[in-house]
Amino acid sequence: MSKLIVFAIVGFFAQLIDGALGMAYGVTSTTLLLAFSVNPAAASASVHLAELVTTAASGASHIKFGNVDKKMVFRLIIPGAIGAFLGATFLSNLPGDVIKPYVSLFLLLLGVYILIRFLFIYKKMEEQKNVQLSYKQSIPLGFIGGFFDATGGGGWGPITTPVLLSKKGMSARKAVGTVDTSEFVIALSASLGFFLSLGSELIEWVWVIALMIGGVLAAPLAAWLVRVVPTQIMGTLVGGFIVLTNARTIFSTWISDDSIYPVLYGLIIVTWIAAVGYAIYKYNLDRKASEADLPLDVEA
Repeated sequence: MSKLIVFAIVGFFAQLIDGALGMAYGVTSTTLLLAFSVNPAAASASVHLAELVTTAASGASHIKFGNVDKKMVFRLIIPGAIGAFLGATFLSNLPGDVIKPYVSLFLLLLGVYILIRFLFIYKKMEEQKNVQLSYKQSIPLGFIGGFFDATGGGGWGPITTPVLLSKKGMSARKAVGTVDTSEFVIALSASLGFFLSLGSELIEWVWVIALMIGGVLAAPLAAWLVRVVPTQIMGTLVGGFIVLTNARTIFSTWISDDSIYPVLYGLIIVTWIAAVGYAIYKYNLDRKASEADLPLDVEA
């Protein structure tokens, strides 16, 4: 019983992070299942089944709060569904850990770019000029995101959210809401692939339900949170989170001396906190400047 409560709590916080930042539900939940010695394919299958409910709740909440770019959702879900299905059926033959470090490095670099963009390049007017990804860009993005989501137990958010955020004109809340809403179809396609390749006997249904309950409870709160937090601050939070979550894979793969891990993590966290603090300072500065200019605009 205590294990189920832990799973429900993990599902709650995983969905709270995922719904607010556009990533981490699958990665967090899969990591927990693997810690309990669950087969990797079964762990990914269980998480994707839980996501059928959590992503539906999260998507509905984001739509309600106006956080979704519906055109971009439709551009991502078809290639994403194909990639997720192929990734699920291929997982038993190709371990995702083989190419995971290189994907993590790519994501970390994207996270650094997002931090730089929202700290030094971001302008409020960008939210009024929403430039969408073309079909040539969205098809490979959706396919790769769906494939790695199925093979690694999580990846749709970490791959698609950074790319959408790196696209000039896409606000953080729109990127997060779009990714979370489209993830339902990805989870459905991956679940179908796992059912056809594994069957249902390896899936821990009680754990799935516990993860579902926690995720559903967190979905409305996360959708509200992403709406009220300013875009510049949210983008900085997302960028730092991407760097931090991918650093572990990179460290464990290419740095053999694990005694320096705490120092490296400490540097990342301190830098992230400083970046968020600077984003808050800059946001308040810009807001005061806008308020100071408002009377002049009215008089004109």
